Amino acid sequence: MISTSDILIFTDGACTGNPGPGGWGSIVALPDGTVRELGGGNKDTTNNRMEMVAAIRALADLESPGQSTIVLYTDSQYLIRGITQWIWGWRNRGWKNSEGKDVANRDLWEELSRQLGRIKPANVEWKYVRGHAGYPGNERCDQIAVSYATGKPDHLYQGPRDGYFVDLNELPSEDPLPEPSKNGSSKGGSSKSGSSKSGGGPVTYLSYYAGVVTRHSTWAACEKLVKGRNAKFKKAKSAQEEREILVSWGLDPGTSIE
Repeated sequence: MISTSDILIFTDGACTGNPGPGGWGSIVALPDGTVRELGGGNKDTTNNRMEMVAAIRALADLESPGQSTIVLYTDSQYLIRGITQWIWGWRNRGWKNSEGKDVANRDLWEELSRQLGRIKPANVEWKYVRGHAGYPGNERCDQIAVSYATGKPDHLYQGPRDGYFVDLNELPSEDPLPEPSKNGSSKGGSSKSGSSKSGGGPVTYLSYYAGVVTRHSTWAACEKLVKGRNAKFKKAKSAQEEREILVSWGLDPGTSIE
């Protein structure tokens, strides 16, 4: 359960070509009710570097977090495993990996460590979220990252959380960090569209754009409509949840859904 005194962060990175043009995106939600979107790009980079930069820049954006708990969501297994497991062995071996080779992205690992030291006594909880599973915070960061990777940067929001077009109250479930894949992928697989762990009914996705509410049976369909637009979107597991979403968007619960 995320406390109202916690700092909430979502991060994501993207790269076309890997290596190639890349981008990163972050959302920082502060206890005082403000939200800041951050984003940037690099003409020649990798997906892993963009994932790391997104986290570094989000933490660097925090001026004096005090003793706050910082809950950071990322879909990068590489980032989480590196900062919570592997980094200790790398340091002990003089920044060599288990095969005796130089650790990749050492400059960013050292900068990430520096940021974590700078914000102490604040504590960072690293949370894994499956990519492209329809969670608004993660999806918005992906939009920002892709926009910078493709050279068409999105407008970045800064303002009150209650005026933000992304619903940060829908947080990912506590998914365990997957076992590393055989092909060495740094990201976990996405959940299948339309499935529901809670068993509360078939999952649907509502979008609200240009005054029209649309129901989508898959996240892919919803993403196609909302991507790159200041649209609201949220996952629902029942008709009751759909009505509650409409109310949360300031609409009548009986609003027509296309």
